[in-house]
Amino acid sequence: MPRQRKRVSGCAPEPEMEAPSGKRTKATKTETLDKPVVEEKTADSPKKDQASKHCGNEPSAYWLMKSEPESRLEKGIDVKFGIEDLKAQPKQTACWDGVRNYQARNFLRAMKLGEEAFFYHSNCKEPGIAGLMKIVKEAYPDHTQFEKDSPHYDPSSKKDNPKWSMVDVQFIRMTKRFIPLAELKVHHQAHKANGGPLQNMALFTRQRLSVQPLTQGEFDFVLSLEDKKPS
Repeated sequence: MPRQRKRVSGCAPEPEMEAPSGKRTKATKTETLDKPVVEEKTADSPKKDQASKHCGNEPSAYWLMKSEPESRLEKGIDVKFGIEDLKAQPKQTACWDGVRNYQARNFLRAMKLGEEAFFYHSNCKEPGIAGLMKIVKEAYPDHTQFEKDSPHYDPSSKKDNPKWSMVDVQFIRMTKRFIPLAELKVHHQAHKANGGPLQNMALFTRQRLSVQPLTQGEFDFVLSLEDKKPS
């Protein structure tokens, strides 16, 4: 899912939006391969707008959102947006725009005020979880879909029926230590073999999504890792 440098919350006219990064969100990339996410072929429909908030059978109130912390140009625009960039925004708040994958968009539309998300650094030398943020504005139309100079411009999207949505997020804190993808993968493999909260984690089962739901168990386990030495 695409993301581009995220903009300060409220910078976009509020009329009317897994880019890699936020504030303009960046395009959604796979962790290790980090290839841009391709839009789902399924037709957009009202049913899809009712984004499922479920991860398996458990409703999700936690999320993992990917953004690129290293410079990369799209249409001459640097789509870099790491957690330090979010911290530097006024009120440490920005809009998470540029998502151009239907499933990721539906997850954005399912988010509720106050829900927490891991800020995940993607498409970089060492992908992983860098910190925590919260949803401070629920889904509304992503302005970048209408901006012709934006890497996330979508000429098929109309202002009276916008395809793409975004949310506003606010920095909470850095994790006590960076939790790398490689470490999470070790736990995922162990939990797949012996049972555990990360056995079905979307980071590994739906890895190309830039916006992913987390179960309570997944969120709690990942958060517990910040207090432990890397294995």
